[in-house]
Amino acid sequence: MDEVNEVLRKAPLFEALDEEDTAGLRASVSEVRLGRGQTLFSEGDEGDRLYVILSGKVKLTRTAVDGRENLLGVLGPSEMFGELSLFDPRPRTASAVAVTDSVLAGLGHDDLRPFLSSRPHVSLQLLKSLAARLRRTNDVMADLVFTDVPGRVAKALLELADKFGKEGEDGLHVHHDLTQEELAQLVGASRETVNKALAEFALRGWLRIEAKAVVLLDVERMRRRAR
Repeated sequence: MDEVNEVLRKAPLFEALDEEDTAGLRASVSEVRLGRGQTLFSEGDEGDRLYVILSGKVKLTRTAVDGRENLLGVLGPSEMFGELSLFDPRPRTASAVAVTDSVLAGLGHDDLRPFLSSRPHVSLQLLKSLAARLRRTNDVMADLVFTDVPGRVAKALLELADKFGKEGEDGLHVHHDLTQEELAQLVGASRETVNKALAEFALRGWLRIEAKAVVLLDVERMRRRAR
């Protein structure tokens, strides 16, 4: 329980609360367990709650008219999603699928709205979180126009490293748990082009490729390539 509370406190919704408010809101939280590959909700579904990841990884995706899938992001512990429909109660704009076995904390909007009405500083914290996501979306759009595929791959790996990386004796281990196709969807390129970029980085000694993971051997070189 202490570990769960520690993860929740790092989420944008809870980090603005004192102990009393946290305990009050915590009482309305329900736990959701997902198996690997299980869909939590689909694009177009009614949005009636937000979620905080307690453990595991969840990907957010959108599907084009022609059936192609775009991976918007991969989220891990303490990250929150689904809050957009709290302020704009229209259908979900993305699908949420478990990349690994995951445990989530779900909070219904009907429980949350009365809570926020008396605590405007918490609403501001949520809006700040949404603004950060909008900035991230703008960066992604700019990268698609101005950055080549190897640069986007380097940037994506560094962002995954910030979330999931663990320092080891031989480098920064990044267990992203994504397939080659999912990694390609994340950077908006073909799998073949992304694999070519990864192979080039490995040949230069910047990283080592492992199953659904990479070990970053030269982070500074990767940062330069991502610019």
